[in-house]
Amino acid sequence: MKIRVCKCAGILAVALLAAPAHAEVYDLPPDGNDVIGAVSSVRARAEETLLDIARRHGLGYEDIVRANPQVDPWLPGADTEVILPTRYVIPSVPRRGIVLNLAEYRMYYFPEPAAGSPAVVMTWPMSIGRMDWATPLGMTRITAKAKNPSWYPPESVRAEHLADGDPLPRVVPPGPKNPLGAYAMRLDLPGYLIHGTNRPAGVGMRVTHGCIRMYPEDIEYLFGLAGVNTSVRIINEPVKIGWDNDELVLEVHRTLEVMDIPPADAAGTVETADASVADALPQDVPPPVKDALTSLTERFVAATGSRPGEIDWQQAELALQQANGIPAAVGRGIKNAATSAASH
Repeated sequence: MKIRVCKCAGILAVALLAAPAHAEVYDLPPDGNDVIGAVSSVRARAEETLLDIARRHGLGYEDIVRANPQVDPWLPGADTEVILPTRYVIPSVPRRGIVLNLAEYRMYYFPEPAAGSPAVVMTWPMSIGRMDWATPLGMTRITAKAKNPSWYPPESVRAEHLADGDPLPRVVPPGPKNPLGAYAMRLDLPGYLIHGTNRPAGVGMRVTHGCIRMYPEDIEYLFGLAGVNTSVRIINEPVKIGWDNDELVLEVHRTLEVMDIPPADAAGTVETADASVADALPQDVPPPVKDALTSLTERFVAATGSRPGEIDWQQAELALQQANGIPAAVGRGIKNAATSAASH
């Protein structure tokens, strides 16, 4: 169930009152339920693009384009119906701190509820690292926060810009030309940040040098809530299965190729968009997903391990082919506990 920010109580409610109109804040489902939000639609206005609509509704480029394959992203046309894929299966990891699902281009935040207040989950779109500057997988945490940060581009990034005829200084001060935007949170992966942007049209794409990029209004909101030492889990989960009461729901995104660590230069130094690093990354790194059908089978077995269910494999395989990010019912619970998940 989606809730309005004014309905939350306690300390969290005070912070949420300042949230932008499209902030996605949901009651956290109880254990055994994994689906939040609802799919809806709007009519495009003559002057707006799909990206305009996406930003207004808490979505990114990949979200809205995959959900509307027949709509021109740049000229959808007046009164064109645009699907808003604002229903989500919560990733199958512990519900705490910040979770970054690279395949989904989406962030989930599970704040500690104030005493007497309901637990909630918040979610926003994000940009991730290009294949040649991949965002690494694993567990980390926020180590520092900065408002109006300066950017110190590494030599490799400066060389890349120079080759493109766009030379960079050694330090880019705060301001409209700073790609970090107005807020940045440093991770315990040297050189990696969660930050804003001066190019919001790129949110929801694979366009960064490894960092996580958010809409300016979203990072401002998160910056005010997530403190230093907040845990950050980075995953690559293109296939998600969860329960919505008695329904088994499948959400599929396109499979991403990811690297466990970013590339190193000839001297063995790993570089990101924000600094040069040589430190080892955490070892708690799940293997990259290589086959969607195998992942589907594994997710189904996991989802029905303690709660028997059956799946319509034809419907599930169709969802794999579409990979449009819209959750679909593909199964249900069964009362015969002797029937194992693997038998369907």
